[in-house]
Amino acid sequence: MRPNQIERQLSRLLLQVTKPGRYVGGEFNSVTKDWNSTDFKVALAFPDTYDLGMSNLGIMILYEQINRQADMLAERVFSPWIDMEDLMRRDAIPLFSLENKRSIREFDLLGISLPYEQLYTNVLNLLDLAGMPVRSAERDEAYPVVIAGGHACYNPEPMSDFIDAFVIGEGEEIIVEIARTLQMLRGGTRAAQLEALAGIQGVYVPRFYEVAYHPDGTIASVQSNAPEAPARVLKRIVPVLPKPFTRFLVPNIDTVHNRAPIEIMRGCTRGCRFCHAGMITRPVRERPVEEIVDAIGDVVANTGFEEISLLSLSSSDYRWVNELCDAVHEVYGESGMTLSLPSLRIESTSADLLDKLGDTRRSGFTFAPEAATERMREIINKAVPDDQVLEAARAVYSRGWRTIKLYFMIGHPEETLDDVQAIVNLCKAVLYEGRKIMGKKANVNVGVSTFIPKPHTPFQWVPQEATALVDEKLRLLKDQLRGQGLHLRWNDIESSEFEGFLSRGDRRIGRVIQRAWEMGCKFDAWSDQHFHDRWLVAFEEAGLSPFFYTERERDIDEIFPWDHIDAAVHKKFLRDDYLMSIKGETRVDCRDRCFACGILPKFKDARAETEALAWECPPVKPISARKRTGDSERVSNVALLP
Repeated sequence: MRPNQIERQLSRLLLQVTKPGRYVGGEFNSVTKDWNSTDFKVALAFPDTYDLGMSNLGIMILYEQINRQADMLAERVFSPWIDMEDLMRRDAIPLFSLENKRSIREFDLLGISLPYEQLYTNVLNLLDLAGMPVRSAERDEAYPVVIAGGHACYNPEPMSDFIDAFVIGEGEEIIVEIARTLQMLRGGTRAAQLEALAGIQGVYVPRFYEVAYHPDGTIASVQSNAPEAPARVLKRIVPVLPKPFTRFLVPNIDTVHNRAPIEIMRGCTRGCRFCHAGMITRPVRERPVEEIVDAIGDVVANTGFEEISLLSLSSSDYRWVNELCDAVHEVYGESGMTLSLPSLRIESTSADLLDKLGDTRRSGFTFAPEAATERMREIINKAVPDDQVLEAARAVYSRGWRTIKLYFMIGHPEETLDDVQAIVNLCKAVLYEGRKIMGKKANVNVGVSTFIPKPHTPFQWVPQEATALVDEKLRLLKDQLRGQGLHLRWNDIESSEFEGFLSRGDRRIGRVIQRAWEMGCKFDAWSDQHFHDRWLVAFEEAGLSPFFYTERERDIDEIFPWDHIDAAVHKKFLRDDYLMSIKGETRVDCRDRCFACGILPKFKDARAETEALAWECPPVKPISARKRTGDSERVSNVALLP
């Protein structure tokens, strides 16, 4: 179907669906190149709705990287919602890109973002809507090469039947390298294309690896069967963060995050034993203050966004956080713009930081203690004493914030009901501090999720807690965290079980995913669309048990499905840290002492760049001396673009 045909069909169909703005494209800052005069074409897919995908920073960065190339174009595609999909299937309209309204099959490369596991069935659905076989082995060179990247790809095995190649690590540079490699091999066989991709650091091609199993179902070995494929695929990193992306596309409709994110730091040195992101994003890399301040001005000038979020895994650990807050307040303090600094540590100075940013909405302040007893904090390696939580609460409430949001996990290793009761006690103590300062205006919102042992973390050996025990702990919280000023939200138990068996699965899980999709599973991240019973049927038909992947404790020497994926943190380091957790021993922040996790020797260029950075923050120039004068006045007068 040609693009003009798709557009004609759309003009009729869009009147029949909710949120038609999801499917029209044409956003401010979107890039539409001439299709016929552009040599290499990349479709970038987020396998969920436009509303979610347009808030994904990774997709935007890759979009810019490809479109910077004069002979390449990148166009976006999202999963259509159920009503639109029904109409597309009825009228035989293939999945299409937003910019040129081209069928996805017409592209040379399809890049899929997989930040979390609940998107797996949507990937199969997306491929099927594009008129492509869902299994990689059934697609030859007549189809676009299908790659996937994102945090979920650090265990690529559950999706290995469906994806041609996985990007392990960071995508800013490797996406262009992959595109250039495929451009040079146009006309070659699919085998030749994949062999070339396997030779790129950070690319994992699953068909070049064979997995053997023990009789008990555990993995006996994972072996490369091609000379181009390394025994272990080392992740790709960007040694020095490039200048922040600032030409955000302004969405046609409201999205989940109507703000522009600027990453101030990548990586974390805290060493929380449950944290997947903290382990896989090492080493820490930071952006200079002036680069961030300039980027804020560029974002507002390019987009009109009135809210900026300064992102990192632990913003308080950004080396120059005080200087950054002072500089932002000096340049933009009178602009009326809202800035947020999420992921702050629990300490009273965090409130001071937001004071410096001039956040006037005072709607809520978020802390994540994760556990509420000293014993549990030692096990998970996150030392946040109750006194510190209460001191921070007093500081926050006294500055005018009415609501404190506290996030906890239940189901940690060795957790008891007494540890869960401590969550209740701490939340009530925080509310009590708020009532002393703000009276009945004070609120405590409590978010509780179920701990899931993730790959590449020290807790990858531990079992996920049984559903019955999690349910008992949730009942305790529901019974006691109620009343004026206390609000509890929790994760659905079945959704946690679902995430657990997908995140820890091996490649045999692929047939479970495909069968579940064939039975109608999709949009599994949406609670009203997740049908857990169908997944259990799919497991039964595949002759597998979900509890083999979730509730089984791993032997200390067991080979994991993801062991041939090298996140650059030694498995020995993770094992030692796990054994320390059993004894209740903790590690200090890696910035205070190096524990030889393995990162820096594998990325010498990153270490050299890190050591080359000045340890004193470079001063930010006064407004009058900046390249663009009058930033603050311009910011205050920018209206949101339509």
